[in-house]
Amino acid sequence: MSIHRNLISLTIVVLIMASLFAAAGCHRDSTAATSSCLTDTKLVDQNGNQVSLASLKGKPLVVDFIYTSCPGECRMETAKLANVALRLGPDLGSKVTIVSISVDPEHDGPKQLLDYARQQGADEKGWYFLTGRPGDIDKALAGFKLIRQVMPDGSIGHLVDMMLIGPDGRLVREYNGEIVKAQDIVDDLRKTLNKG
Repeated sequence: MSIHRNLISLTIVVLIMASLFAAAGCHRDSTAATSSCLTDTKLVDQNGNQVSLASLKGKPLVVDFIYTSCPGECRMETAKLANVALRLGPDLGSKVTIVSISVDPEHDGPKQLLDYARQQGADEKGWYFLTGRPGDIDKALAGFKLIRQVMPDGSIGHLVDMMLIGPDGRLVREYNGEIVKAQDIVDDLRKTLNKG
C-alpha cells in the first residue's frame, strides 16, 4: 500500500512540475525577447518532407501542439485553426503559416498526420503537421520552453498552448487554445503583418 501511495505522490509531483514547465512558455525566459523560438531541428511534415522550424522564418506563424489519437482538446484546437485558415483565405501559405506539432511522435507518423488533417478539414497549403523522432520533437518543443508529458501508462498530456510567432521567430503572443477565439488570432496575425 505504501509503494502505491508513493507512486501516486511521485506521479502528482511529476505532473505539477511538468505543468509548471509547460506554463513557462517561450516568453517567460528572459532571453526570449532576443532569441527565436524556432529551432533548426529537422522534423517531417504530413507529406513526408523534411522541415525545420527555423526554415519557416519570414512569415508570422501560429503554432499549436496536438496528437492524432487525442479524444477532444486537440480536435477542438484544430477546428479553431481551420476557422483561422478559412478567415485568412489566400493569405494562408502566402503570408501566414500554421504549424501543428505532434506531441506523440511514437504513434504519429506522416500518414497519421495527413489522415488527421484531412479528417479535420485542415489539409491546407501553408499548414504543416509535423512529427519526427521523439528526441527531435523534444528539441523543437524546448525552443518554445515546453516539454512533452508522457504519463507512466503511456498516455499523452495535453499542451493547450497556441503561439503566434513573428517573422523573426520570436514570440508575439501566447494563447490558451481552449478559450481563444479564432477571430482574435486572425486580428493578431493581421496586426503582425501590418507591422511588417
